[in-house]
Amino acid sequence: MKMYLISDNIDTKTGMRLAGVDGVVVHELEEVKNALSTALKNSDIGIILITEKLGKLIEEEIKEIKLNYQIPLIVEIPDRHGTGRTPDSITKYVREAIGLRI
Repeated sequence: MKMYLISDNIDTKTGMRLAGVDGVVVHELEEVKNALSTALKNSDIGIILITEKLGKLIEEEIKEIKLNYQIPLIVEIPDRHGTGRTPDSITKYVREAIGLRI
């Protein structure tokens, strides 16, 4: 199984390429959707890495994939500018996922 990157930044793609990860750089909503669709059709791809900025553009599509597909795993990653997450993002995620306040 391979990893595949969907990025909005050429520097992120270059860094991942040095680690052996293929990918694409996109900016517009339709480009992101097409890149995701293409990656989903490739049975060799087991992990899709997507930058957080692009992940926010297609939040609903990512949720749908996470709920209905066993493979691929989708991982949102920060780009070279850092993460856009709030400090309590993990506790918020747990609260939303299982309804437990920690």
